[in-house]
Amino acid sequence: MAEPRPGQIYTRGLLRAMHAQGWAAISEVTLATGRRVDAMAIDAKGEITVVEVKSSVADFQSDSKWHEYRDFCDRFFFAVPVEFPQDLLPPDSGLFVVDPYGGALIREAPVHKLSAARRKALLITFGSLASRRLHMAERAIEGVASPMRLDDDRA
Repeated sequence: MAEPRPGQIYTRGLLRAMHAQGWAAISEVTLATGRRVDAMAIDAKGEITVVEVKSSVADFQSDSKWHEYRDFCDRFFFAVPVEFPQDLLPPDSGLFVVDPYGGALIREAPVHKLSAARRKALLITFGSLASRRLHMAERAIEGVASPMRLDDDRA
């Protein structure tokens, strides 16, 4: 089995931090555009949060896709390791500081409400993806291979 990449390791800590906030969160959600967000969460009010994980300055500087993610969430955050220079991140985004085992919400993100149609599509995608992943995990525990793909739905 391949070693996880730094972004995957930090995403694991991020998901733990998001769950600690009381949010339902999953990683690697493919949007209608074909882009894949690192993490998506839904809070108790049904607001949708997207988080882009950046493991290093080079990772941040080489990626401009995250601008496209704002149209698919009510709130947009970055998640970075503690040594990341936070002043590089846009001030109009939220911020988590993470490590492989958890993280902390440092700065809330401004809320930009989604349209009802986009919210519905994202909620369906989120629920379907989470359900398929749970089903695959249950089958794996039972020792049964599953041909299902993880990212069939797009919001």
